[in-house]
Amino acid sequence: MAISIRRVLFPYDFSPQCRNVVPFVRALAAKTGARVTLLSVVPPSFAVPVLAGAVAIPATDDPAATGRALRMRLEQEVSGTFDPVPTVCATADGDPALQIAKYAAEYEVDLVMMPTHGVGLFRAMVIGSATSRVLHDAACPVWTAAHADEQRADPNPRTVLCATDSGPAAVALVRWAAAFAAAVGADLKIVHVVPPITDWPSLPSEERLQQRVRSAAEEAVHAMLRSAGVEAPLHVPVLSIVQGVIEEAHEQRADVVIVGRGSVAEPFGRLRTHAFGIIQRSPCPVISV
Repeated sequence: MAISIRRVLFPYDFSPQCRNVVPFVRALAAKTGARVTLLSVVPPSFAVPVLAGAVAIPATDDPAATGRALRMRLEQEVSGTFDPVPTVCATADGDPALQIAKYAAEYEVDLVMMPTHGVGLFRAMVIGSATSRVLHDAACPVWTAAHADEQRADPNPRTVLCATDSGPAAVALVRWAAAFAAAVGADLKIVHVVPPITDWPSLPSEERLQQRVRSAAEEAVHAMLRSAGVEAPLHVPVLSIVQGVIEEAHEQRADVVIVGRGSVAEPFGRLRTHAFGIIQRSPCPVISV
């Protein structure tokens, strides 16, 4: 399976977190031959100026005028930054998350790339509301930066870790992950986390039961990988879902973690619980497919 990433959408709000993401967007677009669209959204209220880096776009009752001023500032900001990757600058007005998801659907975007906007002691604990809604609403895969003030992962991934289950829908996920790893020239590794089934793992009978469950899960994932035609090392830790994925990401020195959404992610629980926990604690960017 060959991956097709031809259109990348990069929502840009002039924040330091967005600027930290630029090398990742540029590197991925260069490797996949994608065109990058930078989208800045004018919020629905014009009672206060729109901040664009150190420059404030004056408040106005005319959304079109604000949009033109914002687009000019955006073009100045990124001029030459993405060369030789082709870029387009665009603006929209309204609710940021809604406009991002709408633009992605209307222009058939293949991947949305954005930070999580986690900064400071309190905000480091949560994902920004716009990012969380895009993760929930966007039909295409969404790349989110490591949830930290600084990005320490390599913009040119060498190791891709795919967290998956063994169900039929997982086939599409691991195929996408394998194609992505091939497109960026990285090694693919698979992790399937088996939650503990007992509070008494030291008891011999409970230990044997846990091992049987783990072995059955490992066999099922191997069968799924064969069905998908994907060959990659598989790791099956027994831990809580989030902790297992995060520890494996550290152990494998992953540059990107790929997780599924919808039916693919059923063992991860709802997107707002385990997947958000993985995004918040991951040492590297996460792609939610």
